[in-house]
Amino acid sequence: MALKKNPKVDLKLKYQRTLEICAILALGLLVVAFEFFPKFETGDLSIEAPQELIDVEDVEATKQETAPPPPPKPPIPIEAPSDDVIEDIELEDTELDIDAVVEAPPPPPEEEDEEDEEPVFFVAVEEMPAPIGGIGAIQSQIVYPEIAKRAGVQGRVFVKAFVDVNGVVQKVELIKGIGAGCDEAAMEAVKKTRFKPGKQRGKAVPVQVSIPVLFRLQ
Repeated sequence: MALKKNPKVDLKLKYQRTLEICAILALGLLVVAFEFFPKFETGDLSIEAPQELIDVEDVEATKQETAPPPPPKPPIPIEAPSDDVIEDIELEDTELDIDAVVEAPPPPPEEEDEEDEEPVFFVAVEEMPAPIGGIGAIQSQIVYPEIAKRAGVQGRVFVKAFVDVNGVVQKVELIKGIGAGCDEAAMEAVKKTRFKPGKQRGKAVPVQVSIPVLFRLQ
């Protein structure tokens, strides 16, 4: 059971009355103060001090400039040794005949083109070149390469022969080969063979012709 406080010592019972009395006293003091002290005089406070003038100067912003590179050193002239000594040239007195007739020099001789133009070889003519003695004449001049014999290389090599108007083979080109030295042997045999020249309208003309060369082991 809670204990009850004594009403004589309970502050909460007198709190409202005490607050009202304090508010009335504060109001009374405020009214008395405004009544007897309506104005307050204030004095001016002055501080005397010498005035100093300060000159403010504009300071320009400094700019860092890079120094230019030094100029290149001038080259040192070196005297080159010279074994040739120019001797003094003496000019003889010459007399000029104004009335003399001077003949014009002859024109330079015309240079002839010494370059021989390469003949044009026909591809097809009325009568094509043929080896003298037939294909057997070419086969008889073939030297079968030893390396081809050991490797058992056989086949047909096609060589293009450029035959001039005299039936002489000027040059040869390989069209299709089988290797192992047979290509070189076939071209060499064709180049050594004489041909009947090709003819067009009864006149001998340079012609290119394809020649098959057979390599077969016996």
